[in-house]
Amino acid sequence: MAGEELSSTSGSTWRESASRRSCSATIVASGRCSSETEGVLSNASRCLVIDGQPMVRVGVREVLGDRYEVEETDSGKSAVQLLTDVGSFDVAIVDMRPPQDSGSSTLWGAATIRALLDAQPGLGIVAHGDRPERHLVSESLAAGANAFVAKSSPPEQLSRAVEAAADAETFIDPAAGGRRPRAGQSLTNRQREILQMFADGNSTVKVARRLGLSTETVKTHTKQLRSRLRAQDRAHAVAIGIRNSLID
Repeated sequence: MAGEELSSTSGSTWRESASRRSCSATIVASGRCSSETEGVLSNASRCLVIDGQPMVRVGVREVLGDRYEVEETDSGKSAVQLLTDVGSFDVAIVDMRPPQDSGSSTLWGAATIRALLDAQPGLGIVAHGDRPERHLVSESLAAGANAFVAKSSPPEQLSRAVEAAADAETFIDPAAGGRRPRAGQSLTNRQREILQMFADGNSTVKVARRLGLSTETVKTHTKQLRSRLRAQDRAHAVAIGIRNSLID
């Protein structure tokens, strides 16, 4: 497999055999996959990096490649296609920069976050901004991201953001203020809707049936909203929601 290339946009390696997927990070990093490395990452979590700058994608892979199987693409549209073609990921890192062509119809930033969550509810999302700007933090969290980190921050902050997103936790780059949002500030519309249905006395099964979702998807949303509200359990989340006027 020496010299085999992995396309940054097509995700072709993920469509190869299971044994080749198990060492895809090694292929991209070194251009080869030895028998010694094959299978080492077969149980690793999967991370999707979405960024129009190849050097940024390479840098992210260097930081995360020893713990994650890293796939990369240069646009939100191709990222959504990857989810459709090759299955779910644990975390996605989304570039928040607008496209250079102001007239471009390219999917980017918050729109990419929303599209990814539509394609895979519960996906951990890290918003990746050029600078630690608070308006980007608010924009990304409102779209459904779990975490925000600036590209100018040390690699350790990216690692912390990715680990938090993978666990459905919230992380804000210290350079951008580092404070967790107020209760409910980062809940998505779907999370608010589910919380309201719990407050109305609906079970997880009833919520899933009424919203046309699987029970597992509802459980994932519940886990995330509890994390964002810092709630100990579902009843505590409802109490926090009522106290903060998030629900009736």
